[in-house]
Amino acid sequence: MRPTLILLHGWGFDARLWDALAGALPDHPIVRWDRGYFGQTEDGGVEGPVVGIGHSLGSMLLADLLPPDAPLIAINGFDRFTGADGVPPRVVERMQGRFAEAPSEVLTDFRDRCGSPPAQDDLVAERLADDLSLLATHHAVQTSRPILSLQGGMDPILPDGLRSHVFPGAMRATQEEAGHLLPVTHTAWCAQQIEAFLCR
Repeated sequence: MRPTLILLHGWGFDARLWDALAGALPDHPIVRWDRGYFGQTEDGGVEGPVVGIGHSLGSMLLADLLPPDAPLIAINGFDRFTGADGVPPRVVERMQGRFAEAPSEVLTDFRDRCGSPPAQDDLVAERLADDLSLLATHHAVQTSRPILSLQGGMDPILPDGLRSHVFPGAMRATQEEAGHLLPVTHTAWCAQQIEAFLCR
């Protein structure tokens, strides 16, 4: 029985982020969770074995939400965003202050930095603000689960030091020319890395 792949997007995106990658993994049962930034929320339970695949903040959230022995694949992901080698807390605090005044502008700026067009749907500012707070303060619980960390060598969101030290003990692979949207820009490479990890 193949485990169900639970896909969870990062801050400022939704379950549609996974359209291409889900199509590149046709032999696996897939469930997409959604944080509700644009109104649609989905995080229901899944029966049987699972593997988490998170993008960016989704990786940190899945590290806490999954059973402690469930494998995790972190794409452009992290177990903490701020702190040593991470993004300075003041950067997130400044972003929070701007978001309180102009949420649409902050979201558009962030997506632009990621290389994504503006969101086409009405945003749910409260949901985005809550998870922005997690970026500022949260550290995922460390477990002995198998973890694969896939990173982009040109990621404009995650500092080099952070990418190198997230999820201690994880298997690691880097697409040197990629940025912060690996599931979209390097779908085939992500699928190959995922398949190899699942077959190990």
